[in-house]
Amino acid sequence: MISKKMKLVMAAAGLTARVGKTWTAVLAMTGCGGSSEKAKSGDAAKGGIPPVIRVGSETTFPPFEFTEGDKYVGFDLDLANAVTKQMGSKMEFKSLGFDALIPAVQSGQIDLIAAGFSANPEREKQVAFSDVYFDQNGFVIIVNKDNDTIKDWADLEGKKVGAQVGTEPVKLIKEAKGEVKQLDSNSQAFMELRAKTLDAFVLDQPVAMYYLKQGGDKDLKIVGTPKPGVGFVMAMKKENKELQAAVNKALKELKANGEYDKIFEKWFGKAKK
Repeated sequence: MISKKMKLVMAAAGLTARVGKTWTAVLAMTGCGGSSEKAKSGDAAKGGIPPVIRVGSETTFPPFEFTEGDKYVGFDLDLANAVTKQMGSKMEFKSLGFDALIPAVQSGQIDLIAAGFSANPEREKQVAFSDVYFDQNGFVIIVNKDNDTIKDWADLEGKKVGAQVGTEPVKLIKEAKGEVKQLDSNSQAFMELRAKTLDAFVLDQPVAMYYLKQGGDKDLKIVGTPKPGVGFVMAMKKENKELQAAVNKALKELKANGEYDKIFEKWFGKAKK
């Protein structure tokens, strides 16, 4: 029998990743009191917020979003579910490629992005941001354990370095004069790193630490000093100010009532105060 821990390793390594396909799942939030749920839904409709919020993410980014068996799980999914519920709506979830998320919002295919989405100026030109909901981020280099030539960012010069397409690490690798190979998913990068078709891989520190904790540290290691990162936000269509305000209000309420802390602790342990 495969343990839960091994399943997580397999998910992170891409053995359960579903690259190139779009999967849709409705995460229905069934309340105990039918009348109160109807009231919430009515309030949402009255305020211009739809009763179903379509949330998109790229699901090879543990512990934020990934697959466990036949389910989508992770911090972002739990938080987005709580946010939509707090707004009196239900969440419909769609798994998309990371580079497809902004076009999906702009075209109206989805309403909200919850995908470990960094708040950078380039993206802000295309979509509206929520308030930052995760600020303990940074970027690190991962190499094979037998690699003694790459010890910090300066050593990436001239090396073949992987990064997920359209993410902050692409820019960092270029700044270090590395040869960037953009990949569809983190799981693909881990596989190429192990196959030694990549010299190194740059990614978000929480994801790297989670992956190594699940068994990846047997043959991989983090090197160098982490680069500071910007906070993660949810994103929506630029002109959808109503949804932006509702998401921000829900995030504040979840932090005030302790629900945010419960979700954070589930995936990362107790938050540092």
